[in-house]
Amino acid sequence: MAFESLSAVPDHSALEREILEWWEREGIFEALRAQNRGGERFSFLDGPITANNPMGVHHAWGRTLKDVFQRYKALRGFDQRYQNGFDCQGLWVEVEVEKALGLNSKREIEEYGIAEFAERCKERVAEYSEVITDQSRRLGMWMDWDNDYHTFSDTNIEYIWRFLKAVHERGWLYKGHRSTPWCPRCGTSISQHELFAGEYKELDHPSLYVRFPLKERSGEALVIWTTTPWTLPANVAAAVRPDAEYGLRDGGWRLAIEGEEYEHLARGEDLVGLEYEGPFDDLPAQQGVVHRVIPWDEVSLEEGSGIVHIAPGAGTEDFELSKIHDLPVLAAIDESGRMNREYGDFAGLTTEEVEQPVVEALRERGLLVEAGRIVHRYPTCWRCGTPLLFRVVDDWFIACDEIRQPMLEANATVEWTPAFYSKRMDDWLRNMGDWNISRKRYFGLPLPFYPCGCGQLIVIGSRAELEDRATGGLDQLQELHRPWIDEVPITCSACGQEVRRVTEVGDAWLDAGIVPFSTLGWQNPEWIEHGYATGAARGLSSADLPDHAYWEQWFPADWISEMREQIRLWFYSISFMSVTLEGRSPYRKVLTYEKLLDEHGREMHRSWGNAISADEALDKMGADVMRWMFCAQNPSQNIKFGYGPAHEVKRRLLTFWNSVKFFADYANVAEDWKPGEAPELEPLDRWLLARVEQLVAEGTDAYERYWTPDIVAAFERFVDDLSNWYIRRSRRRFWNGNPAALQTLWTALVRALVVIAPVMPFLAEHLWRTLRATDAPESIFLGRWAEAGERDEQLLAEVAATRRVVDLGRQARAASGLKLRQPLRRLVVDGAPLAEGHVDEIRDELRVKDVELGEVEATELRVKPNLPVLGPKLGKELGALRAALEAGEFEELPGGGFRAAGHDLSSEEVLVERTGKEGWAVASAAGVTVALDTSLDEELELEGRVLDLIHDLNSMRKESGLELTDRIVVTLPDSAADLLAHEDWIKEEVLAVEIRTDGGSGEPEIAKA
Repeated sequence: MAFESLSAVPDHSALEREILEWWEREGIFEALRAQNRGGERFSFLDGPITANNPMGVHHAWGRTLKDVFQRYKALRGFDQRYQNGFDCQGLWVEVEVEKALGLNSKREIEEYGIAEFAERCKERVAEYSEVITDQSRRLGMWMDWDNDYHTFSDTNIEYIWRFLKAVHERGWLYKGHRSTPWCPRCGTSISQHELFAGEYKELDHPSLYVRFPLKERSGEALVIWTTTPWTLPANVAAAVRPDAEYGLRDGGWRLAIEGEEYEHLARGEDLVGLEYEGPFDDLPAQQGVVHRVIPWDEVSLEEGSGIVHIAPGAGTEDFELSKIHDLPVLAAIDESGRMNREYGDFAGLTTEEVEQPVVEALRERGLLVEAGRIVHRYPTCWRCGTPLLFRVVDDWFIACDEIRQPMLEANATVEWTPAFYSKRMDDWLRNMGDWNISRKRYFGLPLPFYPCGCGQLIVIGSRAELEDRATGGLDQLQELHRPWIDEVPITCSACGQEVRRVTEVGDAWLDAGIVPFSTLGWQNPEWIEHGYATGAARGLSSADLPDHAYWEQWFPADWISEMREQIRLWFYSISFMSVTLEGRSPYRKVLTYEKLLDEHGREMHRSWGNAISADEALDKMGADVMRWMFCAQNPSQNIKFGYGPAHEVKRRLLTFWNSVKFFADYANVAEDWKPGEAPELEPLDRWLLARVEQLVAEGTDAYERYWTPDIVAAFERFVDDLSNWYIRRSRRRFWNGNPAALQTLWTALVRALVVIAPVMPFLAEHLWRTLRATDAPESIFLGRWAEAGERDEQLLAEVAATRRVVDLGRQARAASGLKLRQPLRRLVVDGAPLAEGHVDEIRDELRVKDVELGEVEATELRVKPNLPVLGPKLGKELGALRAALEAGEFEELPGGGFRAAGHDLSSEEVLVERTGKEGWAVASAAGVTVALDTSLDEELELEGRVLDLIHDLNSMRKESGLELTDRIVVTLPDSAADLLAHEDWIKEEVLAVEIRTDGGSGEPEIAKA
């Protein structure tokens, strides 16, 4: 049987493109789905990727993990849905469209036209959903690409309306008036979970200390500290910590510092109630405001002056204090972040533009104590990066108090990987505030809220209900988006008046959170063909709307996976909506992972020149290499991604590639051999077959635990054993076409390929096509995962012990400076009883004449105290112990411990060093010690020269491009004539038919015979 010959090095990019074309041409994915249809179900729910830009390499990490485990489950015969998701509306899309159109404000969007803006948003989604699809295919991700779900479909929107109606019926929905994080660039509020999702940046801000003169206390003032000068014109109070001590010095009250002198001291509670003159009482906004000192237990004593200026219109905590102390709330800025008209000369300025005028005004009024700068962490908008402000606005909220405990109970049923993320979710749920679900934007979920002047709030739960209650506008309602939905008023059920919808759109996490219901047909009475691809999604997908029976089959998801920040985002939103509608978690197991950084540990930014696009990485690294890096990474730690790590992965994969190439080359030489029944096996064969079954067992366990690092580690250990033990120790058998060796290696390679195929599908498919038997499936992914068979654990343990001895022997050689090809006379091994039956292998590997198993006497043992451990324990007695150990006055104890100076010391309390006596090289680890006799005689030196010559001649064969079976003639210089004492040995090793000397003094030469 002929096997395809492999190139010296794989061209990953070219190989992968060829496999992609082959998969498509042969319909491999469709054949796999048909093969598994009707089998046991594995329900995976894809968290939607936003179709606003090309996929990034950080997306590729998550999409790789999703594909790995879907491929594994497919090999096990599971029926799967393979539905990909696209997030399609909200700020993600709007901001990118604004950039493309050159729009910089909400006013400019409205001038452009909301309808036209919505069309541009839809066009961008359509464009980038195709781009991401192509990139995902290139990554090797198998999904039902014609069946994607798009969150801006009318069907998805209607399901969210049903959820919001249910929330309203439970009394959880309310309109709140409060201070919220606000993005002045996007012109909308930011919810709590979005605030955490945003990036905290190190920003440079003013640092001002300002005097607030006290009334009725001439010459005295409060000294406050602020980093937001724009909030000072809206000041209404100053807060002190009641139990803190404050001191008066140079006319200013501030936190008293121990050891410093003050004119007067007072507790914070003694200052409460004092009135002061505001810094900008002349502004129209300040008319009628009485400024006073209030108590606040949360005043920070770690920075500033210990007195906090309070502006309820510009801070969340300030706003809450205004409700407690009945303080006026002054709105300082409009939705674009500019000062309102009631602020005199400051009106119309942005919060940055107003900084200097405020500072100058304070200086002119004699109120500025100190002006400097501070660099501190400050929240920015999760979508556009603009520093956030705080505004008091009216937003729609869902109250969380009643659902908090049910969500905690639902989370307790979920198996998290890594496990500690379960606590992260619990912490979030325990501390989450009410969900701010409204955004003052345009292209997003239209909130179905119709507040009537009579006090009635109508929440529409479906398009059918909307059409039933509409008083007009249905003829132009092309989809459930603005501006069309805005033109559909309804009749109030309480008073009969016409009512219009609020203009706000919904939080984008509502769109993604409903997909466990909208994509699976929850409570849908009958299956509707293409029933999900409605509204804006029409023409982008052929997705059906299943019926409720289908939902019952596939809900909850068996497994989901997204990055760690989704704990507060998608994991939270789908859990919130599922617990609300069904009272249980929408997923059973979850795998989450951290952030992607560059190979030096820095975040990737185009401006820094260290960003790598997904397309660039796929072309230059290859998808398999990327997938390997992602799978090798512990998901609880950030991954360092770059071309350096990729090069190392290619080097590792080359070892396995070379192993397959080795087999194919020698199998082709043995013309009559083909895979079949194994002939009589040698112990080394039985060991490799046991070793590959061990790999299957380890791989199965790791896949079932959703832990890719263990899959990669197990495979790399196997490849090391395969290449550096089995193949190297069996080379002569392959030269002779030994059927047992060929069958054993073929079996091990094929079994190992199936284990690693989900991780590196392209390389696995290519090598499968090289190795597969004529009766095997044409694709590795049309085969089946086989459970690990019986294996000889005793033999595995013996060879592992033997390899440990060999590794220590090589360490001892390296320490002595003796090269591996130099034969030595004697090796003594202590502590490796399992290696006793493999003395011949040890002798061959380490090129020693004799191997003895027994006590190693050729060592000097030095024991030192482990000072960080023993120092605190022994104190003054440490000196006597150290002296005893240095003098060699100690006794070895079982388990690696020692007794000295009256103390029994554990192995952790001492540092042990074994060195060889003169003429010996020693290495020791894990209770095993080896000692090499390093003395050389003429016979050993001659054999060393012979081995060097064999190595050089075989290198020359390779460089000359000779075939494996080509015979050669060797010509040696006269100076090497003494090597002919081992002529037969040399001929056998290099396939020489003749060795002659030319009488000269040059280098050895070879010629094809």
